[in-house]
Amino acid sequence: MPGDDIESSGGRVKRNSNTNNDTSRGYASSSAYLIEDAETQWTSWLVPMFVVANVAVFIVVMYVNNCPKHRHTRHVGKCVARFLGRFSFEPLRENPLFGPSSSTLKNLGALEWTKVVLNHQGWRLVTCIWLHAGVIHLLANMLSLVFIGIRLEQQFGFVRVGILYLLSGFGGSVLSVLFVRNSISVGASGALFGLLGAMLSELITNWTIYSSKAAALLTLLVIIAINLAIGILPHVDNFAHIGGFLTGFLLGFVLLPRPQFGWSEHWNLPAGTRSKSEYKPYQYVLWFVSVVLLIVG
Repeated sequence: MPGDDIESSGGRVKRNSNTNNDTSRGYASSSAYLIEDAETQWTSWLVPMFVVANVAVFIVVMYVNNCPKHRHTRHVGKCVARFLGRFSFEPLRENPLFGPSSSTLKNLGALEWTKVVLNHQGWRLVTCIWLHAGVIHLLANMLSLVFIGIRLEQQFGFVRVGILYLLSGFGGSVLSVLFVRNSISVGASGALFGLLGAMLSELITNWTIYSSKAAALLTLLVIIAINLAIGILPHVDNFAHIGGFLTGFLLGFVLLPRPQFGWSEHWNLPAGTRSKSEYKPYQYVLWFVSVVLLIVG
């Protein structure tokens, strides 16, 4: 994300030590983008809370799963890490990700077409976001969430990032249930791809404030391409990835536009002097089109 060299001090952004004509007028310059001194740098707490919530849910799922108690009903091998007692994992032949059984995930809210469409259990569109198939699945998603989410929350605050995360996860679940009918789906991947999509739309809508446009765009596109390529692997729900990404991409145009460079100076202009508009015309257009697509979609 942009702004890696911008430090937070007392809720405000410090100036970069390398000043130029722009910084002498009250702006800080970084290698990635320009940001006004008056803009708040938020403290990230919601993303860490999401991580804690996901880990806590996984612990509860493993407690309910209780592999040793139900091992005699299965004929696929012994529980893994039996020293953990009821928290031990299902045999690797059943779940190679070191996690619970598919039946436990179904009972606790995994996304399944028949349950949602035929049994009208729409709540599964939300609960599946908080479930994970195993320790490996959980670690991969939580590391990605920390890497992507904390920087976004520092830049845009917990309200916008929270909306992005939850609605992107829901959007991923909706697309998944429309196309995946023969298996269950769990995980926060749709929400994570929503954050990636929002990063891309944030780059586009705030294009004029980036100083290293091509580098920032290329880096982000490579990250997105790698993550989408992982979705080609067996047992990975790429429909949730795509649905979350598209939802986050559109929401980014709505929630993450920045005022154009120099707009804050309008407070210091003499009375009667015409000031810049807060946003550029193309930002308003992108905002309107995205709202329409989100409503229609």
